[in-house]
Amino acid sequence: MKFNRNSLMGRRRLSKKGLPSLALMLSCVLLPVLFGQATNACGQTDAQWQFKRQRMVDVAVRAAGVTDPRVLKSMSDTPRHEFVPRKFRERSYLDAGVPIGNKQTISSPFIVAYMTQTLEPKPTDTVLEIGTGSGYQAAILSPLVKEVYSIEIVEPLGKRAAKVLKKLDYQNVFTKIGDGYQGWAEHAPFDKIIVTCSPEDIPQPLVDQLREGGRIVVPIGERHQQTLVMVEKINGIMQQKSLRPTLFVPMTGKAEDERDLLPDPTNPKVLNGDFEQGVDEKGFVKGWYYQRNLTWKTAESLTKKNDQPDTPDAEDFADNHIVEFNNQVPGQHAHLMQRFSIDGRKVPRLRFSARIACENTDKGLYPGDRPDVALWFYDEKLHEVGKTVKLGPFRESEAWHTRRKEIRVPIAARTAIVRIGLFGGTGIARFDDVQVEKIDQ
Repeated sequence: MKFNRNSLMGRRRLSKKGLPSLALMLSCVLLPVLFGQATNACGQTDAQWQFKRQRMVDVAVRAAGVTDPRVLKSMSDTPRHEFVPRKFRERSYLDAGVPIGNKQTISSPFIVAYMTQTLEPKPTDTVLEIGTGSGYQAAILSPLVKEVYSIEIVEPLGKRAAKVLKKLDYQNVFTKIGDGYQGWAEHAPFDKIIVTCSPEDIPQPLVDQLREGGRIVVPIGERHQQTLVMVEKINGIMQQKSLRPTLFVPMTGKAEDERDLLPDPTNPKVLNGDFEQGVDEKGFVKGWYYQRNLTWKTAESLTKKNDQPDTPDAEDFADNHIVEFNNQVPGQHAHLMQRFSIDGRKVPRLRFSARIACENTDKGLYPGDRPDVALWFYDEKLHEVGKTVKLGPFRESEAWHTRRKEIRVPIAARTAIVRIGLFGGTGIARFDDVQVEKIDQ
């Protein structure tokens, strides 16, 4: 049965307060059974996908600060699972990137919504997208603008995205295979340009193809250390504003050929793991990204709560800085993460460690939602390899202490992500000295 995008446009929030009522929650599960509604290949009905999608918008998008009602509606109406490979569809509505093949990912829902809101899309806009990927970002933009022109350098991805967009009847989205570094000159100038992969600097052709008064939203920087920026062309001059730390797959093609700084996969490390580099002017912890519900503070500020470090160098530690997560809503995100390069062929073993303290923590929506420090490994295609390494989970309340593990790195590993936080749990969790160290043989 062909998907009708317009039929979803009228499906608004599941409840007046944005969170589903118990009756409506049950109806999402029971009505398809009572009325024999067919399920798709993943065993989910349209109503069940819609429930997950609305919860994603409520918890991961609206609660995280996206307020534009047009953007929120498009996020609520767009079937994200249709743009995700079948084997990963159960992860479609998590606030996380999902592999889509060919070393690429679909960005997390929050980042998609945040970038779209920052673009300030208008019904009269012609928008250029660099990096079609799955086609999801173009689909989000479709009801918000006049036309979307999207370029993908990876041919299999570009063809697959075009097929999905056509099936879902996005008639104002036009795609092509090519190097996004060059833009799409025949349709320039563009009112807005959105780049969903990361060059080291903004390609000059994109600057040239931006209309006067237009804006570009793009992640720029090193392979694993990027900043999302918004650039406006004012009187022919590009005026740049930094938004937040972020992580995107690198822009390939000419942009990658011109890259000056590359990570060293034989010397893996966590940047600013002791949090002494502080925060930027917007309050984001330097070196980390996807920051939610945390405070950067000195350890000394905690002594009034009798939460003194339990080490001989407690006085020195009291002058250090730590991050504190505080969340009272089960399932709400409170975390930091960071990716680094590592070659499992050359770094077979690591020492993984962190200092942790907890106060009145409890599980979130699921029993495993508790404070933790975790490490994931990925191969060159961005598929997860090996087992997730966790230093926790941690009990309801624990004084400062160090946890460490010596771990074997999967030989296929090429990158890793370290994540700290409450993982959907509630209470207060504090972290310091998050480190990975190569163990010499």
